[in-house]
Amino acid sequence: MSRTALRICPLCEATCGLTLTVDGSRVTAARGDRDDVFSRGFICPKGASFGAVDGDPDRLRGPLVRRDGELREATWEEAFDAVAAGLRPVVERHGPHAVGVVLGNPNVHTVAGALYPPVLLGALGTRSLFTASTVDQMPKHVSSGLLYGDANAIPVPDLDRTDHLLLIGANPLESNGSLCTAPDFPGRLKALKARGGTLTVVDPRRTRTAKLADRHIAIRPGTDALLLAATAHVLFEEDLADVGALAPHLDGLAELRESLRDFTPEAVAAACDVDAEVPRLLARDLAAAPTAAVYGRIGSCTVPHGTLASWLVDVLTILTGNLDRPGGALFPQAATDRTPRPAGPGRGFALGRWRSRVGGHPEAKGELPLSALAEEIDTATEEGEPVRAVIAVAANPVLSAPDGDRLDKALESLDFMVSVDPYLNETSRHAHVVLPPPPPAQSPHHDFAFNTLAVRNQVRYTRPAVPLEPGRMAETEILARLILAATGMHGADPATVDAMVIDQTLRKAVREPHSPVHGRDPARWPPCSPARTARTAAGPDAPPRPLRRRVRRPAGRADPGEAARPSARHRPRAAAPRLPQPLKTRSGKVELLPEPIARDLPRLRAARDRRPAGLVLVGRRHLRSNNSWMHNIPALTGGSNRCTLHIHPRTPNASAYGTRPPSASRAPGERSRCPPRSRTPSGRAW
Repeated sequence: MSRTALRICPLCEATCGLTLTVDGSRVTAARGDRDDVFSRGFICPKGASFGAVDGDPDRLRGPLVRRDGELREATWEEAFDAVAAGLRPVVERHGPHAVGVVLGNPNVHTVAGALYPPVLLGALGTRSLFTASTVDQMPKHVSSGLLYGDANAIPVPDLDRTDHLLLIGANPLESNGSLCTAPDFPGRLKALKARGGTLTVVDPRRTRTAKLADRHIAIRPGTDALLLAATAHVLFEEDLADVGALAPHLDGLAELRESLRDFTPEAVAAACDVDAEVPRLLARDLAAAPTAAVYGRIGSCTVPHGTLASWLVDVLTILTGNLDRPGGALFPQAATDRTPRPAGPGRGFALGRWRSRVGGHPEAKGELPLSALAEEIDTATEEGEPVRAVIAVAANPVLSAPDGDRLDKALESLDFMVSVDPYLNETSRHAHVVLPPPPPAQSPHHDFAFNTLAVRNQVRYTRPAVPLEPGRMAETEILARLILAATGMHGADPATVDAMVIDQTLRKAVREPHSPVHGRDPARWPPCSPARTARTAAGPDAPPRPLRRRVRRPAGRADPGEAARPSARHRPRAAAPRLPQPLKTRSGKVELLPEPIARDLPRLRAARDRRPAGLVLVGRRHLRSNNSWMHNIPALTGGSNRCTLHIHPRTPNASAYGTRPPSASRAPGERSRCPPRSRTPSGRAW
């Protein structure tokens, strides 16, 4: 007999609510949940394919262990025995930095992926951390860290109340949004226009989002920072800058003005391939709008001046008085945020506290560039040990990182590798142990990261839609056991990890003067139950206790039992101004011209006179794709051709590149498809 179950979609950042149709233990259909307090029934093709993703027959059902050069099925006990036997000798012989930890994007889409990797890193003590952030949004983290003292303090455009949205290097009609959690992003943009607002899109391509815009500025790829700098220059030059109520919270306004003095519209026009009047129009429109928000995404991050572009996005917001203002850009307050600290000076943001061994790349937010992983494995230097073991959690960098061929060869040379992944893919095929988590329907869900970036403060938790299948292990237990095996505690009860984390959290909380539990005895809370069952005293379907201990109501009141129920959904609340509370800079203010930014501006000045020697490629977002494991789902790989190279119509000898410009017609029935991700071979040995 079929039944329905609620679920938050884990397939992109929009976090839409789904209503699943479940037949026995199989999800047979998915539709938008009209009663969801955040998404109100919106669904995209990825969410509609939830059942196919969840029930993909190529998903591994049990662990694999390499024996005699082949990956073979094994028991969970055998798998963790192999992890302990393979990892501990590397740590003991070469030190913790010889173990590289690689975290992929799906970690921010699961409860376990948010809770346990930080514990693994802390317990190992390794500095060899590589994540998907460094090939995506790291420039935004760095600019936020420098401006606000907190790399995770990212202002989010108030889409539902703004009068003018300047959107740079983003295509939310295809991506559903990024670093701005907003179900039905397309509908929100259409609502902006319906209420008389203005949408301006800066993008080299005429994307679906650009077609919706009131104004599309097709700049030369990679020149976003120059255009934004010229726009900020005009705000100063024409006395349009008005920081308003932000003035007491700003440091370095005069220095900022001086630093942008020579980024005139005329100076950047040729480099950006736009008329000099364009930045003037942008500045005047932003200044004249009753409220305005500036939003930049991956197209403005993954360029040579990505950090400067990310910084200038916020500079424009600040100079027009739209930071921390309804209708502008606001700092969301997630239910799992730590108790707000009192306003005042903080520790600030440190960049480059250590560097990679081979290339000397500076760490950012504790991470090294994923593009440096191969050289850290295959290159010997006098500066320390190469990476000799890798723990990859939900990561497929052979496919998603630069120079995948080199990394493919480098992984083959490791002493040991363990991969937490549901598939045998281009990366996990090198592992000595593969630990597959269960399908999404068999896991609970709460969005840690994306709620800190949401356009509405809200909290939602959904329990597993179907029970954990016999023979599978909950992802919470997999990661808890992995921590124990990697840190010399193999064989201990997985509950030890949860108990340790909760004990540390509570002891720290009772010592903080501004904490709602300050001065209380942490012993009054009962110890957590085993991670392997993911069950708590609140019931078998309640959230894992580490999650329950971190949840507060969106309004900010401490309420550790709020998420104890099997499902929890609270009405969204509009984000509200929060300054100066989120600021953690040493000055306690928004530091407009941080020293690393000032040091990098000469490089941007030099870019005004340089042109790329060859073709400049830009990425394309696709509504049916987010992570590489979706390439295994037929419903998400069909449709229009996604591999064609679109060439600007004015490119000399465009026909020599074997394709047509976007305006060219295609013959009836003509199509080409990207090759799908290699499917797992059948049989017991790989």
